[in-house]
Amino acid sequence: MRKILLLTAICFAGASSLYCQTYITNVTIADVEKQKLIPNQTVVINNDLISKIQPAKTKLPEGAKIIDGTGKFLIPGLTDAHIHFFQNGGLYSRPDVINLTNLQPYTKEIELAHNTVSDKLKRYLRNGITNVIDVGASYAYLKQRIAFKDSAFAPSIYMTGPLATTYQPAIYKDLGDNAPFNLVQNIEDGINMVKNQLPYKPDFIKIWYIAGADGLGKEESARKNLPIIKAIIDESHKNKLKVAVHATERITAQLAVENGADFLVHSVDDELIKDDFVQLMKKNKIILCPTLVVPDGYNNTFGQLFKPTRHDLLHAEPFQLGSLFDLQHIKDTALTNRYKNRVSDPARAATEKKAFETSLINLKKLSDAGVIIATGTDAGNIGTLHASSYLGELQTMKLSGMSNWQILQASTINGAKVFGKETEFGS
Repeated sequence: MRKILLLTAICFAGASSLYCQTYITNVTIADVEKQKLIPNQTVVINNDLISKIQPAKTKLPEGAKIIDGTGKFLIPGLTDAHIHFFQNGGLYSRPDVINLTNLQPYTKEIELAHNTVSDKLKRYLRNGITNVIDVGASYAYLKQRIAFKDSAFAPSIYMTGPLATTYQPAIYKDLGDNAPFNLVQNIEDGINMVKNQLPYKPDFIKIWYIAGADGLGKEESARKNLPIIKAIIDESHKNKLKVAVHATERITAQLAVENGADFLVHSVDDELIKDDFVQLMKKNKIILCPTLVVPDGYNNTFGQLFKPTRHDLLHAEPFQLGSLFDLQHIKDTALTNRYKNRVSDPARAATEKKAFETSLINLKKLSDAGVIIATGTDAGNIGTLHASSYLGELQTMKLSGMSNWQILQASTINGAKVFGKETEFGS
């Protein structure tokens, strides 16, 4: 437990002022590995690092800085294991989903995303999130993150470059270093994609495994592209990089795991998973990130149903939060009504409900079986706001039946396990 932890109920911004010979006294420690609370502890901090945890009755040296932790709890810093800096979370974040570039040119949205990275990082830290994993960025962000490496206000940032994909939305073409997708159409493309990212020092490689965009059935499409997927995974592992895969269908998830994927960044929502798939996940030590709140972000925005919570109002970026109401004021009512009617369509609503319920059941089954779950929001997508959406993700994970300790592990040490860094943070 000799790692940096988060003191809940004490203003986290004060952490930067901790210096040599600082003591947090009479605090209750949450041991996420053993799943137990340890009351009446004193935490010794030297040079901003926890050096010792000992009983509260220990005598303290004169002149030491003391923080009274009576009635408070100390937990490890949280990890959001699925975010996107290239997306702002507001209405204009995904022009491939709803094209409003006549109102907000995508070049302006890109510029805004880059200019607000520091603001996003501060919001994450204020919410106790000390680590973020960007599972789909760009070369531009891999270069930009260097500026925040030693910033006191920034969480640790783990990041991949552009997503490798066999399907690329047209709006994201010809964006140069800001392209979030890299189209790979054959094995050679896949291998070169990995090699091209290496000079930018990504922490891992991400595959956007989309089945059916080529007009084929899901399984036929998934198997058709499997040689490319495997080539990317093999080349990544050859260069000591783990591989994260977007796979929301059981078939794409299974094929990815069978062929060496390390990290599934979404739940399977198209069918209830069977025991053999669970055992495959466990055997291969796969980490899964549920991302449960992101569909509601889109539906509530497009259906003009979004109701911000007090937490949203306190912690979300105001401009992006406000943009989620813009469909109520856009003059193109044909467009806004089309999206609104799509959300309210009974057949579609039933499909969405079934997918959500399937995700919850699958999450509970995987968690209870001992598969490693890492909390992640998919922040940056429309309606899933950076930092503030994390609480909603935790509450939704709770709906699956996961215990508080399981969720706390998923939000702390399991995020560290994504990169095998559980001896460095998360506990």
